Amino acid sequence: MGNLLTYSGIVTKVHAMHAQLITKEQYEEIAALHNVTEVVSYLKGTPGYAEFLEDIDESKLHRGDIEKILIQSLYRDYTKLYRFSGLEQRRFLKLYLKRYEVDLINYCFRIVINHYAEPFDLNYKRPFFDQYSQISIEKLITSRTTDELVDNLKGTEYFEPLNKLRDKAQATLFDYDLALDLYYFSNIWKERKKVLKKKELEIFTRDCGAKIDLLNMQWIYRAKVYYNMPPANIYSLLVPIHYHLSTDTIKAMTEAGTPEEFLSIMRTTRYANKYDFEQKLTIEKMYNDCLYRLYTLDRRSNPYSIATITSYLFLKELELEKLTTVMECIRYSLTPSETLAYVGGVTQ
Repeated sequence: MGNLLTYSGIVTKVHAMHAQLITKEQYEEIAALHNVTEVVSYLKGTPGYAEFLEDIDESKLHRGDIEKILIQSLYRDYTKLYRFSGLEQRRFLKLYLKRYEVDLINYCFRIVINHYAEPFDLNYKRPFFDQYSQISIEKLITSRTTDELVDNLKGTEYFEPLNKLRDKAQATLFDYDLALDLYYFSNIWKERKKVLKKKELEIFTRDCGAKIDLLNMQWIYRAKVYYNMPPANIYSLLVPIHYHLSTDTIKAMTEAGTPEEFLSIMRTTRYANKYDFEQKLTIEKMYNDCLYRLYTLDRRSNPYSIATITSYLFLKELELEKLTTVMECIRYSLTPSETLAYVGGVTQ
């Protein structure tokens, strides 16, 4: 009864927000459009994006402008969830926010390391981060070097793990990205027990543990197929947390001699029971499919819990990825069927 009372308001709100997500039929309609201007015009007529596009001339929008609008819609939805949450849910949302903080810092490292001519354009993110985050965008945008960027994170939890890289000669963007990712997953795995109790803790542990397992499998596969990395280097990429994957299974996949051998080992995992490995689908699609099933099951089984929050945010973030992919495909004049194939993750 306690959870029913605690979550009744936010469950009603999330139900209404779900109705604003882009449907399968709408993706088919968007994929049939001829240019990005038409896509923006289409999104003007959807409740999820209308408020950000209402007064905008779509013919003058650049790719970066559209991505800002998509991100702002995510921040708006997070804000709605936060406002409808009680104290316990807000503590969880603060923990969840760390993923957005890590994305922001990673973006800033790309800017300073690659020496972009116009370094920062983060004003559209400032209201959100000023309200919810420990990170000061006002400080970050003054950074011109990696040392300055790390210094501008003093007072946040991210300073120490990044500061350790200063002693490493010629630390690369990859090194900083890796340090942040490893810190993020290790931190939320530890902090979850302080923020959540009983059933809520069980749900998040299952979701987070499965995500770490799936990411580790994805990173092993990509390291082998795309970068031909030796096992010793692959181990350094992996989150040092094993949920349903044993140490021996991780070792076997990492030291597999071929991608086919890796996939053969993957088929022995419990995740294989929930996924059709015979489909011609990308490893990224496998990751999203498994998580989709997990979040959907959690929400159906435990509607008055954090599963309502996590499942919605997962779907919203997935929607942004799909819309970005659709616009890229249209920009390169792919056919509607080719575009939908990329959105679905089918290999060509």
